[in-house]
Amino acid sequence: MPSRLALKHGKYARRAKRVRSKIVGTPERPRLSVRKSLKHIYAQIIDDTAGQTLAFASSLTKDAMGKFEDKDKKSDKSFKVGQLIAELAKARGIENVVFDRQGNRYHGRIKAVAEGARKGGLDF
Repeated sequence: MPSRLALKHGKYARRAKRVRSKIVGTPERPRLSVRKSLKHIYAQIIDDTAGQTLAFASSLTKDAMGKFEDKDKKSDKSFKVGQLIAELAKARGIENVVFDRQGNRYHGRIKAVAEGARKGGLDF
């Protein structure tokens, strides 16, 4: 019998495969990929046809750390990372993206990044 962790990882892998099979980043509409760990959040804008990362932001970068306050929760930090990735995208001339949540469900910190990016001016 598989362990609980193996079952959880299997569900994550199935969701990631299902989501990623439908999403492709193009030069006109690159992919906004969001990944989370227990403490931090990472977002990058990727052009899949060229295989290049166009912009990157995380809760560990100096730009993001300057915006955080001591009382911020992880979801607040995720929202600010979403705004930061939107600023970086605007600087590169990117306005439309495809949102890639990988295998994560669309709620909590993943949703906060998406809302922050939308508020920053990205369209998806």
